[in-house]
Amino acid sequence: MRQYVLQEKYPVYHMELPFAETSMTSVDDIVAYYKSRIDETPSVTFIAEFDHYAHTTGIGGEIAPSIKAAKNVVFCFGVKLPGPAVLAVRPRSIGIAELDDRFEITFMEAPMPVANDAMEAWTRALRDQ
Repeated sequence: MRQYVLQEKYPVYHMELPFAETSMTSVDDIVAYYKSRIDETPSVTFIAEFDHYAHTTGIGGEIAPSIKAAKNVVFCFGVKLPGPAVLAVRPRSIGIAELDDRFEITFMEAPMPVANDAMEAWTRALRDQ
C-alpha cells in the first residue's frame, strides 16, 4: 500500500491487488467484504454503496477504458463530534475499481488515526481473502 497526495491536496492510501493475490472475484465481493468488516466494528456505521461506474455511465460521463467496474463503500467512524467543522471530513469512503488484471482500492486519509488503522488493516487483509 502506498500513500501519496492526489492533485496536490488529497492524502490518499492506494493498494493495487492483482487477481492472483486474492480470492475476491469482483468489486461486489470486495464491497461485501468491507460491509462485513464495518458490521463487525461497533463504532462504525454503514451508510451506502455507491456504484460510481453506473452513475458516470448514466450521465454520459467519461470513464477510463481500463476501468471495468467502480464502487464506493460509504461509512462513518464518528465517535466524537467536537464541532461543526469535523462534518467536512466525514463520512469515510473506500473506492474499489476493477481493471483488466487487478483491483485498485483507494481511500483518503482520515483525521482520526484509529479510522486509518482500521481501513488500512481491512484493505491489506484482502490479499489473504
